[in-house]
Amino acid sequence: MFVRLFPALSIASILAPLTLLAASLSLAAEKSTPPNIILDWYRTAAPADAVAKADRQFANPIFECADPWIIQHEGKYIACLSDANRSIAIHISDDLTKLGPKHIVWKAPKSGPYSREVWAPELHHLDNRWYVYFAADDGDNRNHLSYVLESKGDDPLGPYEIRGPIYTGDDPEQKKDNCWAIDATVLEHQGKRYLIWSGWAADSDEQWLYIAPMKSPWELSGSRVRLCHNADHLWERVGEQPDQRGLHEGPQILKHDGRTFIVYSTSSSWQPTYKLGMLELKQDGDPLNPQDWIKGKSPVFVVTDDTYGVGHASFVKSPDGTEDWIVYHAKRDRNDGWARAVFVQPFTWGRKGRPRFGAPVKAGELLDLPSGTPAPASDRASRSWPKFESLQGWSYFGHHQMVKLVKGELFLGVPPEDPVNNYRSGEKVVLNDGAWANLKVAATVRIVSGDRDAGVLFRVQRPAVGFDAQEGYFAGIIPKSGRVILGATDGLNWRHIADAEAAIEVGKDYRLEVVAHGPSIVVALDGKPVLKANDDAFARGSIGLRVVDTEAAFSNVTVEPLKRRVKK
Repeated sequence: MFVRLFPALSIASILAPLTLLAASLSLAAEKSTPPNIILDWYRTAAPADAVAKADRQFANPIFECADPWIIQHEGKYIACLSDANRSIAIHISDDLTKLGPKHIVWKAPKSGPYSREVWAPELHHLDNRWYVYFAADDGDNRNHLSYVLESKGDDPLGPYEIRGPIYTGDDPEQKKDNCWAIDATVLEHQGKRYLIWSGWAADSDEQWLYIAPMKSPWELSGSRVRLCHNADHLWERVGEQPDQRGLHEGPQILKHDGRTFIVYSTSSSWQPTYKLGMLELKQDGDPLNPQDWIKGKSPVFVVTDDTYGVGHASFVKSPDGTEDWIVYHAKRDRNDGWARAVFVQPFTWGRKGRPRFGAPVKAGELLDLPSGTPAPASDRASRSWPKFESLQGWSYFGHHQMVKLVKGELFLGVPPEDPVNNYRSGEKVVLNDGAWANLKVAATVRIVSGDRDAGVLFRVQRPAVGFDAQEGYFAGIIPKSGRVILGATDGLNWRHIADAEAAIEVGKDYRLEVVAHGPSIVVALDGKPVLKANDDAFARGSIGLRVVDTEAAFSNVTVEPLKRRVKK
């Protein structure tokens, strides 16, 4: 973990009037990190002279999701994710740590056998077409089967048409009594293709890993074969309890120096004990022969005191091909449930040719960007967004159901109509590659529902999913206390700087403006300056928009660089 010191406080902040201290204490209830933070993690703030380093670092988690699938194609990272368990979304980016704009490529029908619980989609490029493997059912988990989307051309954004369900039962000739199946993936080995998935042996909730040869991207040409026992070790059992069933799912292919591995998820996805195990195919082994798969005696990626419920990995290279990276999800807390976020971190290879994943990183821990990641543009020009037609150029950090664009307005903190494992996390968008020091930033803000904070981020760096999971300043409006507020976050903690009284009404548009010149910060509301402060913790960074336990609409965002003042 990178250890960094807190910046020295300015003289003005040290000698702040007692009235300001009292106001700060009165706003303790308004601090933006509630007790149920995403993960219990620690981070210290970067000194002002570390700005250049910040441009080449990032913090986890990078986005909210479960079962993340990311591949590389023609220099881009393509993420394929389930959207609200009813759609499949694809995101394309040149930076592994930034998700990229969302493209919904398929929506489930309102009813039918694949209308609900769309899980763990994977995008594969086979024979100059794109195929999305996913599991879905009619609302009853017992009816989960695997399906395939086939692109009509060679564009990962589609359009697609559905194929399947894939027959994953024990009678491939007659195709009778299809069996429960999820998490299908494709193994290409010595010129042949195989489908590997997690399935039930019969009509019981006990998951095993299966493999079968493929006739086409959506048809199997032989009977399924169970790869291994799902409870050879205690760590493979639900909750790591000896009286519980074994559980295998999320198989993923990892190849290196002519060796083939299956990295699978095991134990219970809804508990902290979720982890990764691994099988290795013997040299010159037959993928359809279970005896040719060697199971490791120990898991390869396990929970720590800080990061838990780790599983369902995928694997990519750094942009320049010199590093290997693992992509996985982790739970937001230790309670049973499926609220998760996505982490990425590098891994290495041991002398015996096996992957060495190390320990899952702590949320907020700073990592260097993947080698070869394009340098940020460090844009310092004036820019404006009168309306939001898309989030191109911005990154969203929060639950994927809590953001939407409607008639040119950006809504953050949206309560989902049909929530799927949703949770609040201080939802925000941050402009990619912005780097303003002295600036004027403004936005039209309207509280739609709720009574907490909504406003602008500035001089912000290294954002991640989580309350206060960014470094920089925040100026916002709070209907509950009737105040305009200015504060700073160091990646974990909220630090109150100043506030002023203001009558804030829900449903009304306000023009919020910040002018920052060196340590001097002035916040104005509807053209009238309402508070002034001095703070030198953060010297430069991007801009963003943020809410805390509130839904708000944003539009007409502008940012303008200001000339540096010259002392005479």
